Amino acid sequence: MVIATALFFMLQCSVQSLDFSCKILYNFPMYYLIELLASFIAVAVVLTLHEFAHAFVAYKCGDPTPKFNGRLTLNPLAHFDILGLVLFAFAGFGWAKPVPINPNNFNHYKKGLTLTAVAGVSMNYLTAFLFCPLYFLVARYVNIPIYALQLFLEMLTLYLFVYSVSFCVFNLIPLPPLDGWRVVQAVNRRRGRVYRFLERYGSIILIVLIGIHFLANFMMNYEVLALAGRIFSYVDILGYIMSYVVWAFQWPITALWGLVF
Repeated sequence: MVIATALFFMLQCSVQSLDFSCKILYNFPMYYLIELLASFIAVAVVLTLHEFAHAFVAYKCGDPTPKFNGRLTLNPLAHFDILGLVLFAFAGFGWAKPVPINPNNFNHYKKGLTLTAVAGVSMNYLTAFLFCPLYFLVARYVNIPIYALQLFLEMLTLYLFVYSVSFCVFNLIPLPPLDGWRVVQAVNRRRGRVYRFLERYGSIILIVLIGIHFLANFMMNYEVLALAGRIFSYVDILGYIMSYVVWAFQWPITALWGLVF
């Protein structure tokens, strides 16, 4: 139930697959501040809903641990990690505090563990389905004379949708400490060599994947390092996942609401 995720690469990969007509002019501080505020609010909402879903489902499955630890709440402050917030504000990535659970308290161990593991990503996908039409409404029918406010609303609703889908996909990766690994733990009865290897080194593999993607995108922004960035992009496995899988996940939502708008 830990979200340790690089927000910059999820946003980049996801926005490319949307028709985002609102171009950001990063040369102007006002636009950067608007983008930062909209992104911060969106990630606060998405992270809070994700962690609350874990806590709520665990509680309903018989484990009072999240409630005793004050996590059965929609208050963002209960779910944020201070260091994660600071890093998000200044480095572009961050994380939330893991929801503490005790699987031994579940009424049905395997069922409770599985439902709790998928609760966060299920919440993200459900909210993505709801945030998508909200963005369409704002982008197509809301016309506020104050351009800065119009830009903020468009970016906020877009980021709510983008982050929801991105968090869903990213957390489904079957590597610890992500939710996908919790699902593997819940449904896999065998503990073979592959399982033990991933259990021991999965978090390191995840950090390496994030690092490669970060380097690939960072180098591509500079002409001197463009060649090295292109080489890194060939082994950017996480980039491929976040590009193609996010597109596959968001396509049914945008296609369905596209019929309405």
